[in-house]
Amino acid sequence: MGEFSEIAVNNFKQGYNCAQSVFLAYAKYFNIEEDTALKLSSSFGAGMGRLREVCGAVSSMFAIAGLSKGYTDPLDDDAKAKHYELIQRLSKIFIEKHETIICRELLGLPEGADEPIPSKRTEEYYQERPCENFIRTASEIIEKELL
Repeated sequence: MGEFSEIAVNNFKQGYNCAQSVFLAYAKYFNIEEDTALKLSSSFGAGMGRLREVCGAVSSMFAIAGLSKGYTDPLDDDAKAKHYELIQRLSKIFIEKHETIICRELLGLPEGADEPIPSKRTEEYYQERPCENFIRTASEIIEKELL
């Protein structure tokens, strides 16, 4: 496990959501204040606010891809296409390891959103939730493909 991956997993163990855990691990690398990183990524945890859609770790991986290799010219279709190709490639790498990027599918949950109240972080929570694996994978992909 790389340095950033270890930081990301430790962030999760401290109670940050999956998206915050990954994004915060790279905040200093991109000169982003910790508070800003945490607020910016807070909405994407639990598959976007417990909607159980795209995994928060994957969403942060995509956000970091934007910071690392994103485009800025709204009229540069070639740059957009190149960036979207990158996002699709990152997604494919994650899917090769975990079969999906959808939170509910990764966790084996039924269709639909969860209640907005977050689960309490207990030993049982960490034993039942494989989120550390997804955080680790997203972070390793970032380290290998983006940095």
